[in-house]
Amino acid sequence: MVQMKKILILGGTTEARQLAGILAARAAVTLSLAGRTESPVAQGVPVRSGGFGGAKGLATYLGEAGIDLLIDATHPYAARISANAAQAARMVRVPIFALRRPGWEPVEGDRWTDVDTVGDSVQALGPAPRRVFLALGRQEVAAFEAAPQHHYLIRSVDPVEPQLAVPDASYLLARGPFREPDERALLREQRIDVVVSKNSGGAATYGKIAAARALDIEVIMVRRPDLPDVPSAETVEALAAIVNQFGVDHLVEPAAERGV
Repeated sequence: MVQMKKILILGGTTEARQLAGILAARAAVTLSLAGRTESPVAQGVPVRSGGFGGAKGLATYLGEAGIDLLIDATHPYAARISANAAQAARMVRVPIFALRRPGWEPVEGDRWTDVDTVGDSVQALGPAPRRVFLALGRQEVAAFEAAPQHHYLIRSVDPVEPQLAVPDASYLLARGPFREPDERALLREQRIDVVVSKNSGGAATYGKIAAARALDIEVIMVRRPDLPDVPSAETVEALAAIVNQFGVDHLVEPAAERGV
């Protein structure tokens, strides 16, 4: 008899769902979601929703659930979760890998203004009224109440509640991927003259960046936060190969060796 070992994937990204599907064929995979999205897409593996209570809470869960491998496949801006994951893995001596998609790089024709935080992006808009496309996610947009002179177009998967306390804002509910031609049409229709974005990387949301370049629109780009130094890969396929090499060679072992 073979006992499949347990993998916990901290997810919320498309790549996390894809990785879970690949690894589920050879290990018992649980996908953890923060629970911030009201209607997440089907994940295809058992899902745990909600936080753990910091690094100590996650360490407790890893021990009690008998997790053999922790994978951090969260969003590149989920710095606190990533830090907690690295700390928890050290605490209970569970191996950890991370899926770190590469960020976007500016190319000829891009007009990027790089800033360190969302708060800095508010200041970078300047005092004169502008038509601003906020493509940040609903948790981040409240900071723009500090600059009520602008018109804001706010796109999010779930409704922004409460709505911004500014006189001129409109809201668009949509889930990616977003194609460049559609993004160009949106920016033209809304007469956008500046896009505020995180450097999320990947293809699913790059359309707005390419569209802004094509239309000569400024992009205020929020730099990525520092993340823990753990073994990582940039693609689902590369990380799956690392896990398999690590082993689902030793992530699967005869039950007899476990005293069963």
